[in-house]
Amino acid sequence: MIFRAFQKYLDNFKGFRREVWILAIITFINRAGTMVLPFLSKYLKEDLQFSYAQVGWVMVCFGLGSMLGSWLGGKLSDKIGFYKIMIFSLFTSGCAFFILQMITSFYGLCIGMFLIMVIADMFRPAMFVSLGAYAKPENRTRALTLVRLAVNLGFSVGPALGGLIIMNIGYKGLFWADGATCIAAITAFALLVKEKKKPEDLNAANHPENLPSSVFKDHIFWVFIFVCFVTAMIFFQLFTTLPLYHHEQYGLTELQTGLLMTLNGLIIFLLEMPTVTLFERKQIDKLQIILWGSIMMACSFFVLLYNAWAGVLIISILFMTFGEMFIFPFSNSFALSRAPKGHEGRYMAFYTMSFSLAHIMSSKTGMETISHFGYTTNWWLMGCLGITGVLCCVWLQKQMALERAKSL
Repeated sequence: MIFRAFQKYLDNFKGFRREVWILAIITFINRAGTMVLPFLSKYLKEDLQFSYAQVGWVMVCFGLGSMLGSWLGGKLSDKIGFYKIMIFSLFTSGCAFFILQMITSFYGLCIGMFLIMVIADMFRPAMFVSLGAYAKPENRTRALTLVRLAVNLGFSVGPALGGLIIMNIGYKGLFWADGATCIAAITAFALLVKEKKKPEDLNAANHPENLPSSVFKDHIFWVFIFVCFVTAMIFFQLFTTLPLYHHEQYGLTELQTGLLMTLNGLIIFLLEMPTVTLFERKQIDKLQIILWGSIMMACSFFVLLYNAWAGVLIISILFMTFGEMFIFPFSNSFALSRAPKGHEGRYMAFYTMSFSLAHIMSSKTGMETISHFGYTTNWWLMGCLGITGVLCCVWLQKQMALERAKSL
């Protein structure tokens, strides 16, 4: 029985081309090697003696660089190809990490972090476009899910390795490890994967002649990007306000909070790929799945309004985990399929930028709300943002139906 269940689970990972597996592996190596980021604020505060305000400004420069890099990566992927952008981004950012450790001044680090994130985050939209080229048409959502699993596993391994490096070598070792893994990952990619043009069938189902000629004229896509932004913004509360709430409201230790986050990662690892496979087999509309996910995201915060029982924290994490599982893989796929031929990079650039902006806004909004009005108000705010995403999904479904009717 257990063997049969395990075999059925493994079946969800079949059918991928060799290039997709290589992309997933180098993504894992790259994300496992991303050891500087989890400890960046700690490094700035404790090692370089920056003030809280200075740490905050460095992180703002980090976020702004990420947004610009995402936009540039998408635009240049359309102009000169995703393959060249991926190689340039990882190799150059790997070398830049070696140099970054030598910069210790406040203004130098603001500029350094901005520039390194511009280069590093050019990789993300290019990688999404590459999946459109290397994955089979029927496997593209699952391929995106496979890469997401690689990212999650990498982020799980990275901080643990980073902690060991700090204990034995110090913070400088993080920069060497981060740079080396970037270079190693992209070298393996360049040696094992040949450049491939985007296939003609990538967006054939979308009837590009009926879509807006520019991303800026695609009103449906911009409302969709807003849905991505608000759902990502409330999801990122998991890493900012929620750990504080666990301790201040319920007295949870760092270990207990860590176990709740581990529950999130474990469910994603075990269930996301089978769930995506099931939904694809049943051909359920992507926007419908994203709508369900938005409802779950909203519920994850509304349940926190009942604060007389610590068990609601588990219920909240479960709602959030399934919301994440429903929204992120299918929003990836919808954004890629929405793009007219030759504009895939631009569309994926704005998609990734919505997450960068959400990362910047989530922490600031949540912390300011809690500071002035308390946790309850923040949970109401985040829940209502989730409902806004639900209403936008309903509108998008109606507009997509009208668009399809016009194309007939």
